[in-house]
Amino acid sequence: MKSDLVEQASEIVQDPPVLINLVSARVKQLQNGRAPLVKTNHRMSTADIALTEIIEGKITTLDTEAEGDS
Repeated sequence: MKSDLVEQASEIVQDPPVLINLVSARVKQLQNGRAPLVKTNHRMSTADIALTEIIEGKITTLDTEAEGDS
């Protein structure tokens, strides 16, 4: 897992336990065959893919979506 991706994602999902749970859940989905929502390369781990999806706004928490609706 790349630390720069963690830092960028933590600016979006500021609660560390929520970020960990979001990444963990998405990693499980990717490992079970779900397609990535972002372009990937062979060097990216599933955690890197999940973090990139968060950074690019492809996956969010319900709280993040609610803030955008205001």
